[in-house]
Amino acid sequence: MKPIFNKILQFFAMVKQLGISASMDSYKRRRIGIFNLLNFFGFVTGIFIPIAGLMEIKTNPLPWMVEYSPALISGVVLFLNYRRYIQISMLWYFITYPLVTIVVVYVGNIDVGIEMFFILYSVLAVFFLQSFISILLAVIVSACSYIFIYSIYHDYKYTFEDINFSFYLFNHLLSIFFVLLGLLLIKKENSSYQLEIVSANDAMYKVNVEVEKQRNEIAEKANLLEHQTKQLTELNTVKNRLFSIISHDLRTPIYGLRNLFKSMEQYDLPGNEIKLLVPDILADLNYTTSLMENLLQWAKSQMQGTKINPQLIDLAVMIKDTQKLLRLQAENKKVYLNAKTHSSVYIYADKDMIDLVLRNLLSNAIKFTPQNGEVFLEVGVKGELVEVSIKDSGIGISEENISQLFTNNYFTTKGTANESGTGLGLMMCKDFLTKNGGEIFVKSEIGKGSVFSFTLPRA
Repeated sequence: MKPIFNKILQFFAMVKQLGISASMDSYKRRRIGIFNLLNFFGFVTGIFIPIAGLMEIKTNPLPWMVEYSPALISGVVLFLNYRRYIQISMLWYFITYPLVTIVVVYVGNIDVGIEMFFILYSVLAVFFLQSFISILLAVIVSACSYIFIYSIYHDYKYTFEDINFSFYLFNHLLSIFFVLLGLLLIKKENSSYQLEIVSANDAMYKVNVEVEKQRNEIAEKANLLEHQTKQLTELNTVKNRLFSIISHDLRTPIYGLRNLFKSMEQYDLPGNEIKLLVPDILADLNYTTSLMENLLQWAKSQMQGTKINPQLIDLAVMIKDTQKLLRLQAENKKVYLNAKTHSSVYIYADKDMIDLVLRNLLSNAIKFTPQNGEVFLEVGVKGELVEVSIKDSGIGISEENISQLFTNNYFTTKGTANESGTGLGLMMCKDFLTKNGGEIFVKSEIGKGSVFSFTLPRA
């Protein structure tokens, strides 16, 4: 039983596919499928019902011959659809059915009781015809035919009601059946089509979400690539700057020492002349020492990337060690160093990085302070932060120059004793403090000195 049922379903599916091509949209395929099924049922009933009627009666075969007209019309529709003449088949259907009904049946004085089919034509015209004018014309023709036949014209020579009442009633029921069948098929296909649209929208939404996700990923990768490109550009600039420093600034003190020793060897310089040369060479060596420390620390940070090695640090001890290291620099310029620290102030940070920050800031304060000036260093605790301030009585910094201090432009100026700089120190100070969770600030006024301060998390 099940195989037979499956065969029937396959046959109906084949009927629905008549005239349908892959280029048609889903809605049009569904409309044609319903049109095919209705005409198939019209073809079948148009053949078998008249045969049943002819067995009942022999007089005036004209009504029974008229009953075969649905089979002829629907058969032509199915054939035209099979040949993919869809528009022609619909025109044939909506023109011939009303004409056959009016001209052949009612004008021929034959009432077969199929007036309900006019309602079917109107319903199907609204669904199947695409042009508004075509729909309006079909509905008007069906309505006018119905009014003419059942409101104006009543003089029929033959009526199925008198000849065969049961068959006359059956025709009415059959027309109602086809109206309901058409409406049910249309409702079913519309519901299926709406479900298909909802599913397509859901699929489209998922695709859009995936596309948006991929777009965001691409945007993130583009931003990352842009950031990495910027970093590489900056690193390349740093590299070029460092090569320039190494090729120029590091050679100066080495050449100075070489020339001093060469002169001492060749000309046997007396001690008083040697003493005259030593301060300049010492100044160059101090600059070179500071530069080498910065370069080595920078190279170390580049090799380690953003990795830091935090540890517990007594800031008071670190400040004292830095003072000792820079004592000769301060004494040569006769700059007084005064540090105010607590007995022990602890922070949790990378020791080498913070040591470089202190050394650079204190060395800069000495560098830009004239002879007999003063540099004050103070440590304070503010809640969860430790603040270190280095104040000098130097020449001060203009607002324009302050904005360039911590950039990658390697901004630098000469000190009060014509000391050179690379512009690398303050840039590294800011970078190292940021990596350790700190910040750096500067306040300055021309002729009144500067205050460089930084904060770090308290241990």
